[in-house]
Order: sequence, then C-alpha cells, then structure tokens
Amino acid sequence: MYPPAFNYSAPTSVEEVLATLAKEGEGARVLAGGQSLIPMMKLRLASPSYLVDINDVDGLDYITDVNGHVAIGALVRHNDIVKSELIGSTNHAMTDAAPWIADPIVRNRGTVCGSIAHCDPEGDWNSVMLAARAEVVAQSAAGERVIPIDDFIVDFFTNSLEPGEIVKEVRVPKYTGRGGGAYVKLERKIGDYATVGVATQLELGDDGKIAKAGIAMTAVNSKNTRAAAAEQVLVGETPSDELFREAGNAAAQASEPETNVRGTEEWKREVVSVYTRRGLETALAQAQAQA
Repeated sequence: MYPPAFNYSAPTSVEEVLATLAKEGEGARVLAGGQSLIPMMKLRLASPSYLVDINDVDGLDYITDVNGHVAIGALVRHNDIVKSELIGSTNHAMTDAAPWIADPIVRNRGTVCGSIAHCDPEGDWNSVMLAARAEVVAQSAAGERVIPIDDFIVDFFTNSLEPGEIVKEVRVPKYTGRGGGAYVKLERKIGDYATVGVATQLELGDDGKIAKAGIAMTAVNSKNTRAAAAEQVLVGETPSDELFREAGNAAAQASEPETNVRGTEEWKREVVSVYTRRGLETALAQAQAQA
C-alpha cells in the first residue's frame, strides 16, 4: 500500500523548520529517522499532508552534559546512545535499552527523540525516561517549553505537543549520588517489540538506604507507565531481597496487560514482578560498586 500524496521540504535551520510547521498547521509532521512514521504512512494509519525533513539541520545530533543532566538532541540516533561514553557513565538503563531497540537498520536511522514523541506503549525509550524522570524540550516559533516526561506521555500514541512544536531535545538527569539502572526486556525474537519491559533506577544515600527510585513498564498498559506505588515502597528503605520482592509485586499490580498470542495476563504480570526485581538487583549492584 502506498501513502496518500503529501508535500515535502527539507529545511536547513531550526527557524525554517518551525516557520514551516507554523504555516502548515496540524497536517504537518516532522521526519527524522522515519522508522515509525513511514511504516504508518504506508499502512495509512497516518496521513500527513506535509512532511518537514529535519535531517539537513545542523546541530541537532548532540549528546552533552549540561547543568546536572544529559541533553540528547533531536537527531541523535539509537546507535549514538550505544556508543556514547557519557551515557554509559551517567545512565545505565539507557545503555541497557539502546541495543534492544528493534534491529540494526532501525538503530542506525531511528532517533531517540522521535521514538519518545511516537509514544508507542510497546516502545522502550519512554519507560527508561519515566524511570529517570526525564524532561522533554518542545520548541515552536513562539519559544520553548520544558515538559516532564509524565506529562508528555498522554496515552496510546499520543503526546502533549501542540501544533507547530517539535521535540528539540530530551533531558535525562544524571545520578546525584551513587546510582544505577537497568532495562530488562522480553521479546519473542530479535528486533521484536517488547512483550514485557521494565526500566529501573536507584540512587543510594550516604547511609546506604534508597534515596531515589524509578520503575516504569513497557507493553503492559495503554501507555508506558510509571509504577509509582512500587517506587514508594523503596524510598527510604534499606535494600533487601524482601524489599525488592515487595516492589516487584507492587509493579505487577500497576500493570494491566492483555491476554494475547504472546501470553496470558497472569503470566505477563509475573514477568513484570520478576523483571522489576532483577532490574533493581542490577541497579543496586551498580550503585554499590561506586562506593
């Protein structure tokens, strides 16, 4: 199937991109990696009237350390995360997740910000961003606004961008103390979407107790979802197997998976519980190794 006809331009500056989006209105879509948008257009699940290709815009492929967070620009590819030493030293969950993204072609072409904006509940990045409490920087001709990831993810394939806005960058907080994280994913075959995925993050205080915790789930709700009750179980407590088991059970209770060809609802909830415990154990080991 071919997509409906559309207009196309390839601006060379952010200003030109934003001006085009403002002019074309709600029918315009941004094209970066195209690994989600183009297949949807071919299936006519998306029918934009105008594509604004940002690949010729200089200066959007940065990964930088700024004011306590790592800023990831709109043209950073998934494989850029795999190779980034800065990411490797500041967010272990991102390092875990990057090699799990689809297949080599998608990892070479697809962008992190594009995946975040796509809001596919079976996508991996938004769970990692929820666990890390990231922020999305949206830019339009009128200016910038910074959106907490919890507010950015609205629902199934739905974000909180306004017409004319693009995701300029995502900001991922660095650990403020001894920290660690993990992304654990179950897939039927290499390159598949997640059947279940869990992102975890921990930071330890000077007393060895858990100062901060992040847990978020992939493919078991209508959107990537933070397991807030499970996080609350952890904060202020001394890490232990029993504590992690309790957090895993709380995460499972926050999931609402569907029974389908990939497994039953009950089985997927059990996977959430087990993967939460495994992720927390990995995050704890990483944090303790920094002592």
